[in-house]
Formats: sequence, C-alpha cells, structure tokens
Amino acid sequence: MNDNKEKIQDLIRRRDEAKLGGGQKRIDSQHKKGKLTARERIEMFLDEGSFEEFDMFVTHRCTNFGIDKETYYGDGVITGYGTVDGRLVYVFAQDFTVFGGSLSEAFANKICKVMDMAMKMGAPLIGINDSGGARIQEGVNSLSGYTEIFQRNILASGVIPQISAIFGPCAGGAVYSPALTDFIVMSKGISYMFVTGPKVVKTVTGEEVTQEQLGGASIHAAKSGVAHFVTDSEEDGLALIRKLISYLPQNNLEDAPLAVCTDSIDRLEDALNDLIPDNPNKPYDVLDVIHAIVDNGEFLESQRLFAPNIVTGFARFNGQSVGIIANQPKYLAGVLDINASRKAARFVRFCDAFNIPIVTLVDVPGFLPGTAQEYGGIIIHGAKLLFAYGEATVPKITIILRKAYGGAYCVMSSKHLRGDINYAWPTGEIAVMGPSGAIEVLSSKEIAAVTDPEEQAKFKAEKEAEYRDKFANPYVAAKYGYIDDVIEPRNTRFRIIRALQSLATKKLSNPAKKHSNIPL
Repeated sequence: MNDNKEKIQDLIRRRDEAKLGGGQKRIDSQHKKGKLTARERIEMFLDEGSFEEFDMFVTHRCTNFGIDKETYYGDGVITGYGTVDGRLVYVFAQDFTVFGGSLSEAFANKICKVMDMAMKMGAPLIGINDSGGARIQEGVNSLSGYTEIFQRNILASGVIPQISAIFGPCAGGAVYSPALTDFIVMSKGISYMFVTGPKVVKTVTGEEVTQEQLGGASIHAAKSGVAHFVTDSEEDGLALIRKLISYLPQNNLEDAPLAVCTDSIDRLEDALNDLIPDNPNKPYDVLDVIHAIVDNGEFLESQRLFAPNIVTGFARFNGQSVGIIANQPKYLAGVLDINASRKAARFVRFCDAFNIPIVTLVDVPGFLPGTAQEYGGIIIHGAKLLFAYGEATVPKITIILRKAYGGAYCVMSSKHLRGDINYAWPTGEIAVMGPSGAIEVLSSKEIAAVTDPEEQAKFKAEKEAEYRDKFANPYVAAKYGYIDDVIEPRNTRFRIIRALQSLATKKLSNPAKKHSNIPL
C-alpha cells in the first residue's frame, strides 16, 4: 500500500515538474515579455476543463554538444485535444520556456501524433507557434521533423480545418507549416514570421531592417497577405479562433453547424434602395451592404488590410454559415488586381473544400491595367480566381450591385462559371467595358470628325448616354437568362436566404481526375 502511495506521489511530482516547462524563472521571463505560456494559451482557448494531454513525459534523446545534460518533460511542446463550444479540436502549443521552443525530433513526433489523430477523428487542428526554430544540436533530425509536419499539413489540407496562431517568433523552416494551413492569426507586438532574419538579410543584401519591419504582424497583414487576422493581444487572438471555428465544419464530409437565428429572414433594408450613388464613378462602402443583409449584422472579415479592393469573410444567413466575396468600390474602385485575385481565389477554394456556400457581391470595373500588373503576372493571378470559381461545386449565389464589366464580369461567379442563382439590382451594369472606353472603340471615327473641342465633348457625352441606356442596366443580361432575376435591393437578404434553402440539396461533381493544375 505504501509502495502504491509512493508511486502516486512520484506521478504527481512528475506532473508538477512537467507543468513548469523550463522552470519558474523562464515562465516569469515569458510573462515579462507580455506573453502567455503554452499551457495558459491552451487553457484560455479550450472549454474549461476539457483539455486531455498527450505525451507529457516525452523527453529528447539527443546527446550532441552536451544537450543530454539538460532535459525537460514535454520537450518544448504541449499536445492534446479538447473542445471549443463542445466540439472536438486537436491542439499543440510550442513552449518557449524549453530550449526557446526549438523543434527536436521528439517535439516533432508529438505534433505529428496529434495531426494524425485529428485526421483520424475528422476534427480541426490548431497550432500555437512560439519557437526559436530548429534545435541546432539535433541537425538533420530536426529538419526531418519539420518536413514530417509539412507532409501532414499537405495531406490534411481540404480534409480538416487547420488554423495557426503565431504568438512569438516563427522563422526559417518553421514558417512553412503555418503557410500550409488555412488561416494564420498574428498578435501585434509579440509575433513575427520570416524565412531569414535581419542579420542574414544584412549579410546577404546589405539591408538594415528590424524584426518588426521584416516580418511583424502589421507587415504580414497589409503587405504580404500572409496573416489572415491580426489581434491586439493573445487573448483576442484565441477568442477570434474560437469564433472562426464556429463558422466551419469539423471536416470536409460535414456541413458547418447551424446557429440559432434571431434575425427575421424577411427583414427589409430600405437604406439599400438608396445606397448606390447616381454617379457611377462615385464610391460607396460594400461593407454597408454586407452588414445590412447578414444575420444580426455580424461579419468576420478575413485579410481585412490586404488587397482591400476585395472583401472576404464569413457570415450567416438564417443561421447558415456562408463565405462572402465582395468587390469594394471604396478602394481602387473595386478593381481586380494581382493581390485581390490571389486573396479571393484562396478564400473561394477554402469554402468549396469545406462545403460552405459562397455569396458574391459584384461591383467591378475590370482588371487593373498597367505594366506593373502585366509584368507581375495579372493574367496568371486573375486566372486563379477564374479557376477557383469555375471549380467550386458548393452553392453559389451572385448579386450584381452595379458594375460588372468585361473579363471581371466573367470571373466574379457569373452564370457561365456555374453560378447557381444570379441576381442583379436595378443599378446593375453588365457590359464588355465602361461607356467612355466603349465609345472610344465604337465611335472613334465619328468623334475624330468633330474638330471643335466643345462640340466633340458634347458628342461624346451623347454617345456615352446612348451606350448607358443600352447596357448600363441588367435587363440585357436578364433577356438571355444570364441573370435569374432583377431584385429590389431592400429585399436582398430574403432572396439570398430563399436561394440558399433551394440549393441545400445541390449535387454537382467535377470530372474524375488525380487533381487539377490550377495556374500558380
């Protein structure tokens, strides 16, 4: 009996030791930096009391450079499962208090185990990153560990939702696991990501740059588009991931959970009838449309600061989760450019992979012209968005709010890309190009024949008005059945909800193939 008691006391002592990670001194140091510990993060993220830990007593097995004299239970990463709002999730959190959160073979094996479990159970995987990178003492074993994780990220892609939180350093090879996941959340002031650090950059290119300037949260939110969400604190970041998960299914074979809807499905938004300015060149905020039509005005916007000429994010209609893509006339007139095409294409493909219907709000004057865009490959990048919409088999509902010109009309979930239900507001303008460009082509000789500048301007205005009467309305497209109906703006919410209900039993599959070859 006494022997049993001693064994239990020994277990409790070992558990307490494991929970201290790299020791109290390093925990205090983590707190001084304004950072939570790995265990605190998991506790804050999961439903209270739901965490079940794996591999608490794992230690590294390396003997190089005398590292065998220093071992810690857990070896720098906490892994296991728990629940978020009662739904199963798998989680790992890198522990910076143990060898700076650096990755060893044992550390990687622990992460691979929860990844395999998440795939087996069909549940989301959340990784919390805070690591100094590869554990140099382990050499190629550390690199092999990273690559084993990457391989699992790739196989899990489109099967289970994968979300990465960056709450500290994430550099070198470590950045590629988050990059392979569906969403990346960064926290201001404490997180950064880069392939090579400031010292290497200075040595190779001569550039002097700080960690924040090279790969801080604000850089990846606005310039690179690597970060999908940026929060002011870790607490906010973890709360945001919980909210994000609420819009997603557990895996690719399930639908997102239905929420209780307290917002009337036939609520009329009279303000929408007057939202579109009379002047077609005047901007408005498409977020006003989104907030007006979705359940309770709630919209979780993704990549808000990157390519703001297109808006992407999640909302609900009558409790059903949807992905929204909308051109934003407030920025660059809502034009499609390289970054907007990339941003929207990836979002469309995520929604399609996880059975989330897509609602597209269109007000697009075309693709951005110029050498910078052409040299940067706008043809290929624009084709990504075209490909994503054309490949998607989930329910697709499109509302043309105002402009839908040229190739951009085709790309933005048109009827011809298997759009299921395509509506237009009476303000819709569907044409090959805008009036001023069109009359330059159609009436160039007639315009040139008028030599007096005032008369020429008047003649051009008349021709533009004639073109507008003919094409600056949705009825030509409706005549051919390319638009299913022209709807009153204030009734948009109800029409989308009815459309979603009708599409609930949609069945559509693409031709059998190993995989497609999307233009990359």
